Amino acid sequence: MVDWCNKIHGSRRLVDEMLHSIFFLGKINKVPFSPSEIIPDGNMHDNLQRTYPGAFESYLTHLPKRSPFSCVLDMIVLQKKPENENQIKQSLKDLVNNLEPGFLVSSTLCVSTFIKSQKSKCGQTSKTSVWHYGVSMSTSGPNPGKIVIGCSCLSAWEHNVAGAVMTYYPEKKKKPYFDGTIKLPAEVKCQAYNISSGREMNPCRSCGNLFGLQTLEEKEWPYGNCAEVESLSNLLRNEEVNPTPDNNPDKRKEAKDSVLKELKKVLQMIKYNTWEGEFYTAQTLQS
Repeated sequence: MVDWCNKIHGSRRLVDEMLHSIFFLGKINKVPFSPSEIIPDGNMHDNLQRTYPGAFESYLTHLPKRSPFSCVLDMIVLQKKPENENQIKQSLKDLVNNLEPGFLVSSTLCVSTFIKSQKSKCGQTSKTSVWHYGVSMSTSGPNPGKIVIGCSCLSAWEHNVAGAVMTYYPEKKKKPYFDGTIKLPAEVKCQAYNISSGREMNPCRSCGNLFGLQTLEEKEWPYGNCAEVESLSNLLRNEEVNPTPDNNPDKRKEAKDSVLKELKKVLQMIKYNTWEGEFYTAQTLQS
């Protein structure tokens, strides 16, 4: 990531955000790891601390908005450009297959495609496709996953996607008072892939419930864990798509308050008692 950010203008914030997320997850690990244990090379540790002081200072007081591998994905998409789907897949595959399996590494990539229709001045309609990407939660264990999903609902994901996840978070049980699930229009297509092997993956039951994706799968992953969530969040934030969820503001506030309450409960349970209510915002830095 440090190598890449030196070549890609405007990408240092991704290293900053990734470091903070890793340090936070190290802190709440069953056996905690400090930044100096995560980065045992003294020179590298000191250089990173000088360049990204916020990540080192704030992991005890600010929660991450995303899991770390989401920052890696953003860097690769910046590097390869969104329209080059195969290059993005290959870069992720090459990286993941050279890392320790599992720990802080996403297993799944989702590509969400939106077909835009545009009318020319002479009245003819043309269609163009745009691509948006997302990865599954790169956390290990139920509590870190629950925490980062809660954080992403409250601070990172697009309004409609966050509402869909909040409908079920955290117990895989639909809230009786709020339904933020959405139905995607026919112009939106989602396809998930195993990053290591490249094989196509069907949506799980959770994604079927959240977004109306057609699937025969019965496996129900924790809501918010899947790559489809981040991919669709990126798409809905950037494209003119109206998925028409429940927009009752009072019910949504109640659901949002329940997510915050659960988040605080889990943090208290794992004895992370220094949160000041803020989520970490990466610094733009020099480039």
